[in-house]
Amino acid sequence: MAASLNIPAALLDYLLAGSVHSPSTSMAGSGQYRQLINDYGPPSLGYNQGVQGTSSSQVPQSKYAELLAIIEELGKEIRPTYAGSKSAMERLKRGIIHARGLVRECLAETERNARS
Repeated sequence: MAASLNIPAALLDYLLAGSVHSPSTSMAGSGQYRQLINDYGPPSLGYNQGVQGTSSSQVPQSKYAELLAIIEELGKEIRPTYAGSKSAMERLKRGIIHARGLVRECLAETERNARS
C-alpha cells in the first residue's frame, strides 16, 4: 500500500526501525503523542481524529487510517526538508515520532486480536 502513496521505502524502514530518538520511553501513554499531533496539525486528508467507533473492531482501522494519513503528510515534508526548511524538518520529526507511536499501537492491537 505504501507504493500507492509514493512513500520512500527508506522512510517506512526508518519509521519501523525506531532510529528516531523519541521521548516515548520516558513518556507515559499515548496522551503525549496526541499532544505532538496537535502541534503537528491535523492531517490534510480530512481524517478527523476525534471521531472513532466504539466497537473494538473499528479501533485498529481508525488507527491504521490515522497512520496512513500521517505517512502521507510526512511525504509532503521531505522535499522542503531537503531544501533546508527548518519548520518542515521540525514537522517531519514530530510526524515521525507520532507515526512510530501509531505503529506500536497498531501492532499491539493486532497482537491482542490474534490472541482472542
